[in-house]
Amino acid sequence: MKIDIIDLKKRYKDEREDLLKIIDKVLKKGNLVMTKEVQKFEKNICKYTGAKYCVSLNSGTDALMMAMWACGVRKGDEVITTPKTFIATIGSIVHLGAVPVLVDVDEDLNINPELIKQKITKKTKVIMPVHWTGRMCNMKEINRIANEENLIVIEDAAQAMGSYFNKKHAGTFSKVAAFSCHPLKNLNALGDSGFVITNDKKIFKKITLYKNHGLVGRDRIDTFGLNSRLDSINAEVLNFRLKKLKKLINLRKKNIFLYKKYIKTPKIKIIDEKKHNISSHVIFNVLCEDRDLLKKYLEKNGIQSLIYYGTPVHLHKPMKKFGYKKGDFPVAEKLCKKILALPHNQYITEKEIQYVSNKINNFYKRKNYAS
Repeated sequence: MKIDIIDLKKRYKDEREDLLKIIDKVLKKGNLVMTKEVQKFEKNICKYTGAKYCVSLNSGTDALMMAMWACGVRKGDEVITTPKTFIATIGSIVHLGAVPVLVDVDEDLNINPELIKQKITKKTKVIMPVHWTGRMCNMKEINRIANEENLIVIEDAAQAMGSYFNKKHAGTFSKVAAFSCHPLKNLNALGDSGFVITNDKKIFKKITLYKNHGLVGRDRIDTFGLNSRLDSINAEVLNFRLKKLKKLINLRKKNIFLYKKYIKTPKIKIIDEKKHNISSHVIFNVLCEDRDLLKKYLEKNGIQSLIYYGTPVHLHKPMKKFGYKKGDFPVAEKLCKKILALPHNQYITEKEIQYVSNKINNFYKRKNYAS
């Protein structure tokens, strides 16, 4: 049996007929940029999330950078965020000339709100929580701190399309929020893409102008911008897939429940979803003992697993200039050694989940965990 963690091949097989119709329909119109398909997508996102405004962009990284830029983040400003994230979170801060100030995570892999206040200085401008794997941060506490300290909150909601905290959708707890529609996300395009949502009209207008070269008309430029437009084909693909998002998330949630049922070993910890949280389940991470040996064992048995990510961002080479070192964030460092993503996509069967679970259980029954 061969079980892949990535579902893109199966998803294409499932959606092939619909996707080819979409591509044909859009291409026949002879216009691929700034079309009604894009406007429709932005309206659909607003309806889904409850936000007033959406600006479609060509990546989640651009969404992060433009969100901060539109909020006035400039050289020397400090942005508080987490060491347990993808490098794009940090890179977007650095490319604006700002300084990433990291705060350790809690056992749920998200930023620990209790540690935020001690990192706030006169230079702090933004708190940027990351809803890692789609599990939302404690936005009630983060917003309380931000209000007390007169700080801006920007959500890195790259993995949180379809996530909720206290019945409110991700991205609606902050001044502006950034989302990714990378092919490995739940709401995914055929390539890189992303968007921001906000209730602030000024921010909406700034990003809308900036993403299209600063053009107001074909022969009028109001500011120096850049090109970060979502193309029409991907917009229409996203419109199609948005209709199926809730079903997809529910299937993944069901699969995680099955893992809870079939994994018997105490050597594996499945992080529980809190009552006030609904996760988008982009990634199914478990915490496991002897992670690297288990991963090799699963591979030998035809099971793909991935590590998101084995090295917390503060220990990567580019972060040395900020003075970070090993031991600065002990919880993040500990969890990064245990984390492993298992296959849980909407196409995996219960029989396959049983197979994966049995192999995990059998691995830990072995005295020396030898393959």
